[in-house]
Amino acid sequence: MDRETGMRELAAALTRLKDHSGLSYQELARRTFTGRTTLHRYCTGQGVPGGYDVIARFARECGAQPDELNTLLRSWQAATGEATTARTEPGVEAEQGAGTGAEESPASLPAAEGPSPHRATRRSGRHRAAVALAALSLLAGTAGSIPAGTSAPSRLPAAAATAPAASSWADAPVPVPRTAFGVTLNSSSGATPTFRVGSVRLWDSETRWSQLEPRRGIYDWSTLDRLLQGTGEAGLPTLFVFGGTPGWAAPGARRAAYPEDSRAAPPDDLADWDAFVSALVEHARGRIEAYELWVMANHPHHFNGPTETLVEMARRASRIIRAGDPGALVVCPSVTGLWEPAAEAFVRRFAELGGYQDCDAAGVKLYQRRVQDPPETMLEAVQSAYRSFHRAGVHLPLWNTGTTQTLPLNDPLDPQRAANHAVRFYLTGLYGRRYGLERMYFYAWGNSTLPIVLQPEGRPPTTAALYVERLQHWLAEASLTGCGRGAQVALPENVWQCEFTMPAPGGPPSRVVVLWTDAGAAETTVGPRRAVVHDLDSGSHEVDGQHPLRITERPVLVTYG
Repeated sequence: MDRETGMRELAAALTRLKDHSGLSYQELARRTFTGRTTLHRYCTGQGVPGGYDVIARFARECGAQPDELNTLLRSWQAATGEATTARTEPGVEAEQGAGTGAEESPASLPAAEGPSPHRATRRSGRHRAAVALAALSLLAGTAGSIPAGTSAPSRLPAAAATAPAASSWADAPVPVPRTAFGVTLNSSSGATPTFRVGSVRLWDSETRWSQLEPRRGIYDWSTLDRLLQGTGEAGLPTLFVFGGTPGWAAPGARRAAYPEDSRAAPPDDLADWDAFVSALVEHARGRIEAYELWVMANHPHHFNGPTETLVEMARRASRIIRAGDPGALVVCPSVTGLWEPAAEAFVRRFAELGGYQDCDAAGVKLYQRRVQDPPETMLEAVQSAYRSFHRAGVHLPLWNTGTTQTLPLNDPLDPQRAANHAVRFYLTGLYGRRYGLERMYFYAWGNSTLPIVLQPEGRPPTTAALYVERLQHWLAEASLTGCGRGAQVALPENVWQCEFTMPAPGGPPSRVVVLWTDAGAAETTVGPRRAVVHDLDSGSHEVDGQHPLRITERPVLVTYG
């Protein structure tokens, strides 16, 4: 089939789908995040999109069947050919944005396998993209998404052994909130980061219950006030964390893993809990954005009481917080070890007892099994958490509020690897938004003894911190439209991407993509148009479809003109 025939067949197939659906150009444009006139051009044969994603979204909204998808793939491939014609729409990416994803739950979407390396060497990049897309479409029961203007690479490097399975997804554009970029403050001085962050969490900051109420009814708010003054002046929303029952409130209980006299148990009399929560909320009203109702609630070093008691504590605390500070958010006790059956059992039991009914978000602990592992391996825990909460009938936003207590026992990463991992910690969080992941609190700020150091208190930010700041500048006005990995989005298996739209003065939003690998390097191309590649060191350079783009473990931002 030649290009002209392919263009005619593509237009005819699109028109048949539109007529069968009964949807207008206006409605289809709204659903596919594409211009009405652009869709009309495609259906009348006056143009062909440079990328397949808009066709996939169009087909999905019109209810295309597998044979119709195959027709679309063949005709689009023929219409674009090895060299695009003058009638191909080179600037359509700016008008498209990204499409809606499958309506199935993320846990139900199977990952499509890419072509074998041997076959890959005998296929064109465009054909591999179509095969990968068709496989994903037929497996998931929906049209997949190939990034507009991105071609498949000439070779497919082997994926890192530790790379997790991850389903690609696309959805309506959602602004990237500043609060998604959080850090935990390991400081009691009142100092705050001198690089850009979006929210802070107080833990290991001398604010445990046992430290704020060393004797029954005697409160010491000096440290908390100092911290809240600092975060208030910096304009940082603050998450307070409950934990560390005072020894006087549970004298016979096991000691917690802290130097002061605290217990990993509920108080003997819940009236003491009520009194502390009431005093805290009254004292800090309007200065604390959210309250995490207990730290690592399923870990015996932090809480070894009955789940029934913890549910009752959460219910009481939520009632007190909502009455005393109605604008504050309530985050249910955080759960660790999310890939373990015991964690799922805890979530299920907490839910059965009605514990999640009183919260605005659920706390989770996301971290690599080993600190040296790629941050993307956290998606295994995200997916496990999603399944656990879904099975328990819980549909709350997830806040990642920390790491494992064994983190300080790991050896430090070298500065460059630490910087790459820090940025990808937050990118993994954005990838996980498909599973309800809403916030990421990096552990920690102020501490100089951890494997990845952002900024020791009183010293300049590290390269890791500066990279995190640069990522936030990149995405300050961005809206997230989807994320993908490997063959599912016509990339090498070790390459990941998240796609965004950016507002453009006087025109439709522009498309930008952040690309990185979980291990090693790979090559791809940026499509028929020129693009600008921005690196985390503030440099940039232009690329075009004639030259390969090298992707490494350090993320880059690609913008299209």
